[in-house]
Amino acid sequence: MNDTVFKPSVEPVAIPLRELMPWVVFGGLLMLLAIYFVGAEQGATSLIPGMYVHEFVHDARHMLGFPCH
Repeated sequence: MNDTVFKPSVEPVAIPLRELMPWVVFGGLLMLLAIYFVGAEQGATSLIPGMYVHEFVHDARHMLGFPCH
């Protein structure tokens, strides 16, 4: 019986926090924008006139638990 040990030939490289932080901030801003459009884009807080955005994200509003009617 052979005893073989698997040794990875490539070691994982740690990503420095300074390189990762701009992407985390960018992703967070995109998520906040998405939550705004799904959760608050209607009525008095509307940035875009009409109900186009509301109708586009209507099912997502219900899935995430935002009331709309």
